[in-house]
Amino acid sequence: MADFTAADLPASDGRTALVTGANSGVGLATARALARAGAHVVLAVRNLDRGKAAAQTITGDTEVRELDLADLSSVRAFADAWSGPIDLLVNNAGISVPELRHTVDGFELQFGTNHLGPFALTNLLLGHVTGRIVTVSSQAERMGRLDLDDLGYDRRPYRESQAYGRSKLANLLFTAELQRRLDAVGSSVRALAAHPGLVRSEIYAQSSALTRLIVRAFGQSPEQGALPVLYAAVADLPGDSFTGPSRLAHMRGAPELINRSAVARDEKLAERLWSTSEQLTGVRFPLT
Repeated sequence: MADFTAADLPASDGRTALVTGANSGVGLATARALARAGAHVVLAVRNLDRGKAAAQTITGDTEVRELDLADLSSVRAFADAWSGPIDLLVNNAGISVPELRHTVDGFELQFGTNHLGPFALTNLLLGHVTGRIVTVSSQAERMGRLDLDDLGYDRRPYRESQAYGRSKLANLLFTAELQRRLDAVGSSVRALAAHPGLVRSEIYAQSSALTRLIVRAFGQSPEQGALPVLYAAVADLPGDSFTGPSRLAHMRGAPELINRSAVARDEKLAERLWSTSEQLTGVRFPLT
């Protein structure tokens, strides 16, 4: 839909949207647009002070709650404290770090934060979700190689871009397997993924000087980057759709449906990833 803008969002009065990592970048732009449309928007953030400061820049009904996706105890506490329906869950929060680091639970930081945290959060909240789950992925998934026997980089050297691509590939495999499971139990909830394109955001703050230069020169605004996320949230699309910008190799422009790699369409790999994620997080698909 080449002409889709945030102004095309339907009135969302009485609806609740939960956006992770909503204190800056695409997450904040997404939260602003949803609140402007009338939704009650919950900003799930690691730093409460930054989240509250971000909420003050939003016109509309907002709430700030603490959530650290790199700490499964924080994810469980957040889910345990939740009550009421969730019309839209946006798994937006993500990181990219240049050196090998680990989550509180000992997982490689990018995989733990970008995949395992959202995996656990989604499944723990799934009984509350009534509408859609949109997980922010990336075309960087095409650079990802998912070795489920070496998730901690014990046998191969750590490279930031490859680790990021792996986590974004996991996002797409997770979305596909989640939709298959939802379909199997007759749920009306839809799981979709979105690629925001090349966006000027804080995720590149620790990247190389060359990467930061490319982002400054060619990156689009967070408001533009939020459009594929918003499109996935409200457009008439089937489950397991993947949205992204329409121009410059899907790096800029209005949103549309885009393709994914053959690996991201591998159902057996998605099943294996799901099983591994359940084992690592101790969280299982709750619907029967």
